[in-house]
Amino acid sequence: MADIFHSSQPIYQQLAERMKKQIIRGELAPGDKLPSVRETGIKVNVNPNTVQRTYRELESMHIVESRRGQGTFVTEDNKVLETIREEMKTELMSSFFKGMHEMGYTNEEIKHGLIDFLNEKGEQDA
Repeated sequence: MADIFHSSQPIYQQLAERMKKQIIRGELAPGDKLPSVRETGIKVNVNPNTVQRTYRELESMHIVESRRGQGTFVTEDNKVLETIREEMKTELMSSFFKGMHEMGYTNEEIKHGLIDFLNEKGEQDA
């Protein structure tokens, strides 16, 4: 986790987004214990209170759960994780399409561009 934050959004929200991405990518698996608030604060160079707020935010979304005396763990509820994954995909796609439309591209141009891009990417991965 890089410790670079931008000022357009509260740090705790940016940190929550980073952790959600780690979970979606499988870097943090269902049932994994998160580092302590203090450890995470040191790792990303933020105040432990900010990390605590991040953990509370993730808990309110049911992405993590706190267990008294044990720590904070990634949920094992695959339905919650799949919902978060789909929401993040929709947000990214919405942002992409909004940007493309603002630049004047039609849906048809975007579609063909994506097909070309994926075909080229597939050839590079082969």
